[in-house]
Amino acid sequence: MPDTSLATDLRIAVNRLSRTLRAQKADASMTDGQFSALARLHRDGAMTLAELSRQDGVTPPSMTKSVAVLVDRGLVSKDDHGDDRRKVLLAATPAGSAFVEETRRRRDDWLSPRLAALSDQERRALADATEIMRRLAQQ
Repeated sequence: MPDTSLATDLRIAVNRLSRTLRAQKADASMTDGQFSALARLHRDGAMTLAELSRQDGVTPPSMTKSVAVLVDRGLVSKDDHGDDRRKVLLAATPAGSAFVEETRRRRDDWLSPRLAALSDQERRALADATEIMRRLAQQ
């Protein structure tokens, strides 16, 4: 049986780091859900609302609200689907892509000097832990 204190300590550390990194957005008024949807469109390309909802693991009504804000801000566009007139394709606009890239840059800029301050051994340990955490996330 795994050590429950390790599980607790890891969960708390990952949550704190994640929360701190998520705060490093190009605009703090954007919610995490909105950023997630925008980043997915930037990374994966245009898709329908249903596809975006499914991939982000949220309900279509929730995604509709997030997308409406992103469209109003000019970060996401809506275009005809082509195959089905009832559907629209959502895509990150150039401004949306720039927002995602700026947020990623800010997050890297926050984290990079902290990693640089670690010893070589600590950075190697983090690299190993990163792979382990990826595997944990896929289970």
